[in-house]
Amino acid sequence: MAQETLHAPNIIACLWDFDKTLIPGYMQTPVFRHFDVDEQQFWDEVNVLPERYEERGQTVSRDTIYLNHLLSYVKHGPMKGLTNRLLFALGKELEFYPGLPDFFQELKGIVSSRPEFVKADIRLEHYVISTGLAQMIRGSAIAEHVDGIFGCEFIENPLPPRFLKQDEMSLDASDEVAQIGVVVDNTIKTRYIFEINKGSNKNPRIDVNASMRSEDRRIPMERMIYTADGPSDVPVFSVIRKVGGVRLLSIIQNMRTSLLRTICSCLPAVSILMVQPTTGVVARRAGGCGCM
Repeated sequence: MAQETLHAPNIIACLWDFDKTLIPGYMQTPVFRHFDVDEQQFWDEVNVLPERYEERGQTVSRDTIYLNHLLSYVKHGPMKGLTNRLLFALGKELEFYPGLPDFFQELKGIVSSRPEFVKADIRLEHYVISTGLAQMIRGSAIAEHVDGIFGCEFIENPLPPRFLKQDEMSLDASDEVAQIGVVVDNTIKTRYIFEINKGSNKNPRIDVNASMRSEDRRIPMERMIYTADGPSDVPVFSVIRKVGGVRLLSIIQNMRTSLLRTICSCLPAVSILMVQPTTGVVARRAGGCGCM
């Protein structure tokens, strides 16, 4: 007798990077603009921080040292008053490539409108996995079109030592971001791939590090499509390829133009849309199911 499985393999997951994938630049730009901070100077400083700290005998992560430097800007004044609420609000200023975010819903509509997909209960989910700031993504226009957002998080009002023995907390504490709560770097992104794969993001009782039969995983790797902009996403590409993610396409980006290439996975075939920032959808490549 065949063993029962926890999930039917009927969900397709589109996994998206954010900066230079869904938007042309970096999401922190509205933050710099709000505080009248020189953006280029900030990133120039971030780029040399690893070497400067190494000279002190200290090791830092190149992917996420910018978070520490943002907190330094808050602590020393240039970004005084930066809160999670403000980050959320500034997310509304993010400008996406033409066609987004509506294109996300259009892809879901394609899946939900095909009779053969409806009969098989095929569903499409979108997830953003970014080394950027989760609160800004949550405040952006894309948020209502995605099923999950994974990114870096800040803590406000860190709990003090011996807080378990305190009956009351100070009401004078600042709401400013003060500590890093969640770090997402280019390697940690792979953890969230496995959370989505196993279903830990939907059911917290599922330990992402626990062993699980492949047939029990909520979204098989071969039903995942990861879209990103470059070499920094190689760890995720490698994981998905290694475990069978054959429907994988990265964004192709040259020095002049960034093309957002979105895949609609129409089981068992794949259709590819090419979206040009200036004109919208410009081409469709071989699919097989003809759903586009």
